[in-house]
Amino acid sequence: MTATEATPTENTVRALFQQHDYMRFWGFRFCSVFATQMQSVTMGWQIYDIARRMHSIQQSALYVGLIGLCAFLPLFLLALPAGEAADRHTRRKILILCMGGEIFSVGVLFAAALLHATTISLLLGISFVFGTSRAFLAPASTSTAPMLVPRELLPRAIAWNSLAWQSAAVTGPAVGGLLIAIGPSVSYGTSLALYALAGFVIFLVRGNTKPEQKPGSRLELIKEGLAYLWSNKIVLGAISLDLVAVLLGGVTALLPVFARDILPITGWPGREAGYGLLRASPAIGASVVAVYLAASPIKRNAGAIMFVSVAIFGATTVVFGLSRLFALSMAALIVPGACDMASIYVRQTLVQLVTPDHMRGRVSAVAWVFVSASNELGEFTGGVFARLLGPIGAALFGGFGSMAVTGLWSMLFPALRKADKLE
Repeated sequence: MTATEATPTENTVRALFQQHDYMRFWGFRFCSVFATQMQSVTMGWQIYDIARRMHSIQQSALYVGLIGLCAFLPLFLLALPAGEAADRHTRRKILILCMGGEIFSVGVLFAAALLHATTISLLLGISFVFGTSRAFLAPASTSTAPMLVPRELLPRAIAWNSLAWQSAAVTGPAVGGLLIAIGPSVSYGTSLALYALAGFVIFLVRGNTKPEQKPGSRLELIKEGLAYLWSNKIVLGAISLDLVAVLLGGVTALLPVFARDILPITGWPGREAGYGLLRASPAIGASVVAVYLAASPIKRNAGAIMFVSVAIFGATTVVFGLSRLFALSMAALIVPGACDMASIYVRQTLVQLVTPDHMRGRVSAVAWVFVSASNELGEFTGGVFARLLGPIGAALFGGFGSMAVTGLWSMLFPALRKADKLE
């Protein structure tokens, strides 16, 4: 190969960058996730800070978990109608409307922070509004990217989608933690500006994002999507493994507790910034893996990689629960973040490659219910376990539970375990 010749990987990446509508979508995804992460980390810190003035550590941790529950309920209730909407209407328009909902929710929090009027009830109510918007955002966003790139570029585009999400998930919480130390209103104001930018960028997408219309009523289309998902055991096994493992092993709701009351963060970086760094740690590991996968996608042994990743996720969660060193706690969150990224990549690639375009909205919506359940509902279960077992006991229970689930799922879904090429 001469010096002027490009490798196949370079050619593929260059071809992806030449898809201008996709790159605009990528910018939308980065800005919106960045804003979401900053808003989420600020809400979590605020509700724990307010609750600790009146309640014990365990009770305050439960309030943090309630934020996740309030965000999950509308996602659960609206997921199927939202998926059907993404398969019936122009997906770009849905994304623009969702940005309007996000701007409203963070705008209220911004005003309340300026007026020093933030309450637990307000945070829980806005979390519900926030979840309603995300219920429609998730399936529309997930099913838009495949319409903006040729099919041969789809695996690479999925990896770059993950890179956008993870890079924003690293910087969002870290920057949010620093801005909380200045004032929550600064963090919310920055989120507001990023949501507005994301809405402007997605408005510039000109490609056709309206799916091919299929006959049938809304109920028939929803049933069709559920039947397809149930019959595809590889996809069902992949998304349900992620659900149960993170539902048990996720420690997001515990991070304000560890940052403020368990880990000895008395000097640098400070409790607020330390909390932001802990929230960013899983995304740091995930970003490293996302960069690697964007250049070198998984080619063989996809199912085995997914199961090993989830097992390591559980083991490092146990380490986090036992750690009393800030640096070790960060490392114990970085590793499961990397493992979770590998698992997410396998799951998303399977769903997007196997699912027909006219069903992507519905299948993505159901998949997103599983993902959001593992995240938002996982925050609630983490808060409940912290209330019953204490925050340390909750982390240990979740880690060991994730490892047990990995073994059980490997027996229940042998086809997923044996899945080889992502083609």
